[in-house]
Amino acid sequence: METYNILRDLAIIFICAKGAGLLARKCRAPMVVGEIIAGLIIGPCLLNWVTPNDFVAQMAEIGVILIMFSAGLETNLQELKKSGFAAFFIACVGVLVPLVGGSLLYMCIYGFSAFGTDEFFKAVFIGCIMTATSVGITVEVLKEMGKLKTRVGQTILSAAIIDDVIGIIVLTFVLGFKDPDSNTLLVTGKILLFLVLSLVLGIVIYKLFKFYDDRHAHTRRIPIIAITLCFIMAFAAEKYFGIADITGAYIAGIILCNVRDAEYIDRRISINGYMFFAPVFFVSIGLKTDFSNVDSSMIVFSIGFVIVAMLSKVIGCGLASKCFRYSWTDCLKIGAGMMTRGEVALIITNKGLGLGIIDSSYFTAVILLIIVSSIVTPVVLKLLFGKSDKGTKEAALATAKK
Repeated sequence: METYNILRDLAIIFICAKGAGLLARKCRAPMVVGEIIAGLIIGPCLLNWVTPNDFVAQMAEIGVILIMFSAGLETNLQELKKSGFAAFFIACVGVLVPLVGGSLLYMCIYGFSAFGTDEFFKAVFIGCIMTATSVGITVEVLKEMGKLKTRVGQTILSAAIIDDVIGIIVLTFVLGFKDPDSNTLLVTGKILLFLVLSLVLGIVIYKLFKFYDDRHAHTRRIPIIAITLCFIMAFAAEKYFGIADITGAYIAGIILCNVRDAEYIDRRISINGYMFFAPVFFVSIGLKTDFSNVDSSMIVFSIGFVIVAMLSKVIGCGLASKCFRYSWTDCLKIGAGMMTRGEVALIITNKGLGLGIIDSSYFTAVILLIIVSSIVTPVVLKLLFGKSDKGTKEAALATAKK
């Protein structure tokens, strides 16, 4: 591909992505929705101004690695410790129920498959896509209503963070077993070895990085060293352990999330990610989405996918919350707060497409889920909190009259 064509494609991608992203924000939707729609418009689906190519694919891969590294940096380990067993249990059930629900949905529509077949792993992978929670929109709604620091708000926030960690681990195992001829013990051993090495080496790296950071705080070398660690771990995870590169990048972020300059690193990384690589990734989702393969069964699947994905979070997280003596209204709030999906769902889907587990038509279901959950979640949360606040006020007035 000629260099001038690459420059033309990048110019079209950036201006359309940012324009559509800002328009989406004006409509109170996530910017990523606008960027994906921009990809649909300028790609083969409609205008065909930009076609998928190796350069865009490689740029998109760097973008997704930076997104996951940033997600790891933003993980608050102290909050995870404070959240205790309740948030951990809610997150576990909130991953398990969508995982099972998504797998059963695929099997009900396309037929049940024997354990270990390609179709079985495809069904499980569909469940994996449903496990991720994007809590960004929920946090903004809770902040707006002044409910973020309440017990329910903190539970949603902590459970969502743990949810993403568990979801990435589940994805790692599923991708490890994607080959029916793979050795079960070998795959499991590699994954466990990677996690153990990440823990041991992570402690050493953290102490060395902290020592250096304390003496050279806020210097340009800090984010350069951090991004180098990110790329090394992403490379090692996929090359030597057969684990998704995004898992290595995410763990690299977690290793550094408690250093003094974690926020500074994240800010510096986000400049490149937000301005350059991330838009290419989200636009590439639209470019790769193929509606020509969307038939009546895919439409039925997409509708079922959205319903199961949203209800499974409400049911799973809601019922798990009840085990810790939350009221039924608060259980619904926690479940509703976990319904939103975003970047991680797209990342998982994109990884499945790259490995040939699913085809591009499944992006239709995921994009629909992101749009619907982003619209429905704020509305449901405001209704639930408004109803409970009204009930609290009425109870207070009744007590005052007595």
